[in-house]
Amino acid sequence: MRKIQSQGLHHVTLNGADRQTSIDFWEGLLGMPFIFEQPNLDSKNEAHLYFDPGDGRLVTVFCDESRPKNLKRLAQDPGHVHHIAFSLSQVSFWQAVDRLNERKIKHSGPKDRGFMDSIYFRDPLGLLIELASYRFDPPRGSTHSNVLTVAHVLRIETGAAAIEACHVADAIEKITNESAQSLSNNS
Repeated sequence: MRKIQSQGLHHVTLNGADRQTSIDFWEGLLGMPFIFEQPNLDSKNEAHLYFDPGDGRLVTVFCDESRPKNLKRLAQDPGHVHHIAFSLSQVSFWQAVDRLNERKIKHSGPKDRGFMDSIYFRDPLGLLIELASYRFDPPRGSTHSNVLTVAHVLRIETGAAAIEACHVADAIEKITNESAQSLSNNS
């Protein structure tokens, strides 16, 4: 059977609160430029706000002026969205706690994920948001996914429970050696 081949995430659309609360959160807190707005073409009572999360793709938000903010935890049962993660550079990541604290937004604080760092908090309607920052740059011509796939194989070979820094370093070395030619006999 033939596949439908994805070429990346196109956009994520979320149900938001009112227009200003949504703009204040997505652009005001997360720095995603508010790039355009139009009516929700499937629901005349909602606006459809478009934000750029930093990679040229889109996060869009359906807003309804009658929808109140509600910070209760949303369902994270099977079939529901557990959380959405946004990529940050390491320098931005390590400033995020202070910036969340300035706005009095409750958060998890930094979490060590081995190959990356994470901070969790909720949007104005209770959706869990993750700020994630890789601890490595992939070799030129490679992606984070390529490195993590190789690191996973190395992790399994060593019997480790999770990907550790040594697996990532070894994966980067392996990918680099496979893609670069050398006249040296050094290994």
